[in-house]
Amino acid sequence: MGPTDEFEQEARRCGYRRIAGVDEAGRGPLAGPVVAAAVILPVRCRLAGIDDSKQLSLSERERLYAAIQERAVGVGVGSASPQEIDQVNILEATRLAMCRALAALYPAPDYVLIDAVSLPHLALPVRSIIKGDALSLSIAAASIVAKVTRDRMMAEYHQIYPHYNFLAHKGYGTEEHLGCLARYGLCPIHRLTFAPLVGMTGRIGMGSPEPAFEAVQ
Repeated sequence: MGPTDEFEQEARRCGYRRIAGVDEAGRGPLAGPVVAAAVILPVRCRLAGIDDSKQLSLSERERLYAAIQERAVGVGVGSASPQEIDQVNILEATRLAMCRALAALYPAPDYVLIDAVSLPHLALPVRSIIKGDALSLSIAAASIVAKVTRDRMMAEYHQIYPHYNFLAHKGYGTEEHLGCLARYGLCPIHRLTFAPLVGMTGRIGMGSPEPAFEAVQ
């Protein structure tokens, strides 16, 4: 059946008006940032084919990304860098990216629906929904925005570090990626605290600055 606006309607019946769905992309990869998005959709919004981003093809995600950007009341995006992930762990970095996405959202939300993660320090009412990206329309929209944004960032990183073919695997621990790591070592966007990278040495551009496009806060 796919996501519906049932959770959004329930929040509106409680008096809330700007309900943001929040989700992330990139918790599992060995390289690159974790990216979060926050989306407020209009009342009774209909987006044909919307679903959890993992269930959609590349072309479907791109089509829906454009539709969300056009029709949403507001869209905010935030990220946490590989260095931040290593410093605070992936869960806390995910929370950081989500808070940054909400801070970037205009108009500001008065209620938050979020996929599975809790945000204990957020000064807003939050409802965490298990498998929220498959159940809530606004969370599904956020999952698509986060996924497309992160994939585009990894395509940019592919241009900087072509040896790893980030364009193909987006930093996930595929056989190809692991083979590249064995051959070239680490680069500046690898997550040093993720197995099997712990203890590996770097050879490609370890002193290179982070590219400007990753300054999504």
